Amino acid sequence: MASTSQAPSPGARTAHPDHLGHVIFIAAAAAMGGFLFGYDSSVINGAVEAIRDRYDVGSAVLAQVIAVALIGCAIGAATAGRIADRIGRIRCMQIAAVLFTVSAVGSALPFALWDLAMWRIIGGFAIGMASVIGPAYIAEVSPPAYRGRLGSFQQAAIVIGIAVSQLVNWGLLNAAGGDQRGELMGLEAWQVMLGVMVIPAVLYGLLSFAIPESPRFLLSVGKRERAKEILREVEGKDVDFDARVAEIEHAMHREEKSSFKDLLGGSFFFKPIVWIGIGLSVFQQFVGINVAFYYSSTLWQSVGVDPTQSFFYSFTTSIINIVGTVIAMIFVDRVGRKPLALIGSVGMVIGLALEAWAFSFDLVDGKLPATQGWVALIAAHVFVLFFALSWGVVVWVFLGEMFPNRIRAAALGVAASAQWIANWAITASFPSLADWNLSVTYVIYTIFAALSIPFVLKFVKETKGKALEEMG
Repeated sequence: MASTSQAPSPGARTAHPDHLGHVIFIAAAAAMGGFLFGYDSSVINGAVEAIRDRYDVGSAVLAQVIAVALIGCAIGAATAGRIADRIGRIRCMQIAAVLFTVSAVGSALPFALWDLAMWRIIGGFAIGMASVIGPAYIAEVSPPAYRGRLGSFQQAAIVIGIAVSQLVNWGLLNAAGGDQRGELMGLEAWQVMLGVMVIPAVLYGLLSFAIPESPRFLLSVGKRERAKEILREVEGKDVDFDARVAEIEHAMHREEKSSFKDLLGGSFFFKPIVWIGIGLSVFQQFVGINVAFYYSSTLWQSVGVDPTQSFFYSFTTSIINIVGTVIAMIFVDRVGRKPLALIGSVGMVIGLALEAWAFSFDLVDGKLPATQGWVALIAAHVFVLFFALSWGVVVWVFLGEMFPNRIRAAALGVAASAQWIANWAITASFPSLADWNLSVTYVIYTIFAALSIPFVLKFVKETKGKALEEMG
């Protein structure tokens, strides 16, 4: 662990940074990658049934086209840390912005199902990069006293991206007369939905030119004076910068020696802390949260809701997602990461169990009975609310904070890759599982939500208020 004997305590040196507004702008600009992450991953919700109809495919093939982007996500997440360590965090963001743009254009103008899948893989690679570089960069430029709240910008941007994508989809569907394949601007409505992402992708690229490189990266390539300038911008003037630089350089020296091999150890291949990061990532996905964002329109239509209403419910769920994220941002540095995770797990168990109960009833005239229909709708919103105010935020904050400096980049990449693989497993399996038994599918998600409680209690340590250099 880095020596900090000459430096003020983290709380003292960051309680009132001189340029907090500037730090907020930097974090918000970096979190634009999170916005694209949310937008790109959920915009497909509006195109699922149109793709099924246009290419005449069954649930299994359709699921692979929807889920294939997640393979790109896993690859992008696994390689982003290495890319960022070689060429810098900002260049990594710019590469992701280009890939998002290319994916949006390609997805809007596919020749066939195979190249739609290819464009989705490219977009997935960009999402994977953004999922790693966003929280890592924000953690590196944020004063410790504000790191939790600034770190939650990533998740806030993700949920706003999800909500905006659903609002855009709903608006475009109405403009096309309620038909996902209706003509709009010379294309089918679903194609326009996928193509609109060009706008935020270009904005992300432009914003990347307006924010500074990470002090840690600059020190790793010998640019000490520039690193001091940026530290002065983000941590204020009342800091012993020589001591601060020495502290970070010591940590960077240890990081330079890190490799995938450094993650190995213990009785089960990886070191215990790496498994805890993987566990957090897997539980975050195995509760089925992305079913709500990839398939909600299809889900509601399957129980008798008309397409326009189903798109509207997808949007209202996204608004609840934002509300929950704001709650988490307010309390993540006050209550702590671990208590929020536990509160969220209990709430998710209740919401998912109620959904499982509601979906266990037979359809009447193609619809759920009125009582069960309302329970399913309310429970879905409860589930999303409790996920958003807990696991949606705290997992990203944990992954940015919990690993020792010497393995942070590599461990974060492995944990994020595990998250995308788990996401793929849920996304690829849902259509077939839902065709088999929708209620049992939600029972499975309920079980994972319940298991997350003892996992957090036993294995996860609080990271609130600690400097990155204190993680040992």
